[in-house]
Amino acid sequence: MTRAYSNDLRERVVSAVRSGDSCRAVADRFGVAVSSVVKWSQRYRATGSVAPGKMGGHRKRVLEPHRAFIVERINQTSHLSLHRLKAELAERGVAVSHTAVWEFLRREGLRFKKNTVRP
Repeated sequence: MTRAYSNDLRERVVSAVRSGDSCRAVADRFGVAVSSVVKWSQRYRATGSVAPGKMGGHRKRVLEPHRAFIVERINQTSHLSLHRLKAELAERGVAVSHTAVWEFLRREGLRFKKNTVRP
C-alpha cells in the first residue's frame, strides 16, 4: 500500500491554491495530480487541516454477535447448507453474502460437511 503525501507538501499545495493559482498550475508545479490538489483544498476548507484521513483498517465482523445462533443451528441440523444458513440469518435481519458466512465458519473453526459418516 502506498503512503500518504507529507503534510509539508500538502500545506504548500493548499497555500499556493489559496494565493490564487489554479489547481492545474499548482499540480504541475509540485508534480502531483490535479485531483489531489482539489481534494486537499476541499479538505482544508472543510476541516481546516490538510492531514490525511485514516488509511486501511479492519472491518467490523457482522456475524460475530450471531455466533451462538450459528453454532446452535449447525449442531441442530447436520445437513444445513451455507445458503440455508444465510437465508435463516436474513430472516433474523442479518443480510450477509454466502462468502461472508463461509469465511465466518472457516475463521471460527466451525467447518462442517454434509456426509453420512457424521452423526
